[in-house]
Amino acid sequence: MTDEPAAAQRPVEPPAAARPPEPRDGGDVELLGLIDRLAELLERSDLSELEVESGGTGLILRKPVVVAMAAAPAGVTAAAPAVAEAPPTAGEPSTAGRDPALIGRPSVKAPLTGIFYASPAPGTAPYVQAGGEVAVGQVIGLIEAMKLFNEIKSDLAGRVVRVVPDSGALVKAKQPLIEVEPL
Repeated sequence: MTDEPAAAQRPVEPPAAARPPEPRDGGDVELLGLIDRLAELLERSDLSELEVESGGTGLILRKPVVVAMAAAPAGVTAAAPAVAEAPPTAGEPSTAGRDPALIGRPSVKAPLTGIFYASPAPGTAPYVQAGGEVAVGQVIGLIEAMKLFNEIKSDLAGRVVRVVPDSGALVKAKQPLIEVEPL
């Protein structure tokens, strides 16, 4: 018997169930890389959730939601500003740092999740531009979902203040596509 304790003789490893499994093949490594890229895309976007399905596999990535405390305990001063902003609802972009005049402006929202295209073909003029006018029923863009291109028509009339997503960007159902100032 030695004078050293048992723990010092050999390193203690976590049980196999506590360790993540190692990638088995190139497909696993490629999938993990794709998930990392999707997480980066989600982090850089105004989306709060990203859902992807391929074959029989589905993946949902969500940004963490910061919940503001309703009331601080007595004697504790708040380090945060006095005005707390409610977290954005699912699919709605954050309003932090935006011009207050733009918040709450009417917008045409995406009816489905997919890739938004502002023009009918690459290199052609967009359906609508900021500063232009839009009529009810006018096509404002395309959303590609499941290899089908869906024309998105405006349900508002007025002057286009802003086209929210870039062409080629992933949009979520109920996400604003264009902000409209009624005439």
